[in-house]
Amino acid sequence: MPNPTTSTILSERARAFLDANRFATIATVDPDGRPRQAVIWYRLDGDSIVINSKVGRRWPSNLERDQRIAVAVSDQKDGYLWVGLTGTVTIIDDQATAQADIAEMARRYHADEPEKAERLIRERYSRDTRVSFRIAIDAVHLHLD
Repeated sequence: MPNPTTSTILSERARAFLDANRFATIATVDPDGRPRQAVIWYRLDGDSIVINSKVGRRWPSNLERDQRIAVAVSDQKDGYLWVGLTGTVTIIDDQATAQADIAEMARRYHADEPEKAERLIRERYSRDTRVSFRIAIDAVHLHLD
């Protein structure tokens, strides 16, 4: 098995991999110290990753208490290809920003069904109180060979 490449910045290769429409698995820490994982949407924004959730779920509550996060993004066709990230989050609870983030992600993940994206934004996400998290990346672990 190849050795991963580790860095603190997003290389063009990592950026291209993350720009593709993939799901991320995140890990946070529950109040009792146990790990919590969730599969989520994300978007790349410059040198940061942005994630978003409905307020009240466990993993966002974990991040509000402890801003550390680990992220793994894998290729759905070849699970041996993946990028791992660790970092800390900045909480964005401004509703206009959080709503814009989830709308952008809905349009990204439903690009092949734009009507569905707009319906979800209008009928579901706009009714939620949302929170976004901007991940400042501390380390990047490439497993792309």
